[in-house]
Amino acid sequence: MRSIRPKTLALPLFLCIGSLAAEPSLKDTYKDKFLIGAALNPSYYANETSPRSQLVKTQFSSITPENVMKWEPIHPKPGQYRFEAADRFLDFGVKNGMFVVGHTLVWHQQTPKWVFEDEKGAPLTRDGLLERMREHIHTLVGRYKGRIKGWDVVNEALNENGTLRDSPWKKIIGDDFVQKAFEYAHEADPTAELYYNDYRLEVPAKRDGAVALVKKIKAAGVPVTGIGIQEHVTPVWPASNDLEASITAFGQLGLKVMITELDVDMLPGSKKFGDADISRREAADPAFNPYPKELPPEEQQKLARRYAELFGIYLKHRGTITRVTLWGINDGESWLNNFPIPGRVNHPLLFDRALHPKPAFGAVIDAASR
Repeated sequence: MRSIRPKTLALPLFLCIGSLAAEPSLKDTYKDKFLIGAALNPSYYANETSPRSQLVKTQFSSITPENVMKWEPIHPKPGQYRFEAADRFLDFGVKNGMFVVGHTLVWHQQTPKWVFEDEKGAPLTRDGLLERMREHIHTLVGRYKGRIKGWDVVNEALNENGTLRDSPWKKIIGDDFVQKAFEYAHEADPTAELYYNDYRLEVPAKRDGAVALVKKIKAAGVPVTGIGIQEHVTPVWPASNDLEASITAFGQLGLKVMITELDVDMLPGSKKFGDADISRREAADPAFNPYPKELPPEEQQKLARRYAELFGIYLKHRGTITRVTLWGINDGESWLNNFPIPGRVNHPLLFDRALHPKPAFGAVIDAASR
């Protein structure tokens, strides 16, 4: 049954019953356009007969791990790897025919302090940190060679002005640490797609910095397959023209462009739209938590209109856009409930806290037929 387009973006009748196996599915609706993905925590693949698992299998063609492949949980101590959770995640994706993304190999966050220090606690040398980076990348990418199809090789390396962030990676290795990470990932699996991933790439200066960074890496003969625009957006930011300018700029480099961490922050109070630096905190204020129980109908419609607008842009650039991944499945588990103000109740995704599709889900389905 097709959705009806009323004047407001309401759910199609077949979705109002709250079926977790709602048809049509996102992955089927977009199968000839681009992959539809979601970031998963372990509750979605721990039990394949659970409603959570069924929802993922029904709706999504690609999956990304929220945390289990980041350095801190998978490589917590020198010489110690914990592969169990990552293995379960990968097995779930492969078994269900999904495009599996690895996230993330090199990042300044969620990386243990020991990575950057010698046995005495002093900063490592450049050669020492390069060897540590290479060993980590070769171990992970090598273990999952041929099964993980694409890797977020480097995450969030740029400042707002497009320069490299002064992270421990840059301080110790130098400006070529990004290039080295891509080089090692390609050594470990020459067939894997390799991505650079960052937030606020819709900002012109940061966009230009990303373009320059990728050009420099490719000029050195090191492959870069694509770039991930995280897309932590609001109902009003970014403007459509800024988003389209970034998609176009990256596409002109011959890159695949992916929307990698999509959600729509529906709460007031953030001082900097789209800034996903997880260390950022802002002061609590009851005025910044206006929807502690549920999103009112008029706000549901605002969310639906925003998703319809965004997917309209992605569809316009199909061919350049190869994947759209939502950062999470349901509102209750979104990181935006605690960022940048802990304890707030946010409503940024396509499924509510009971795993029921929201009007925004219907808007995304409907966008594909326009």
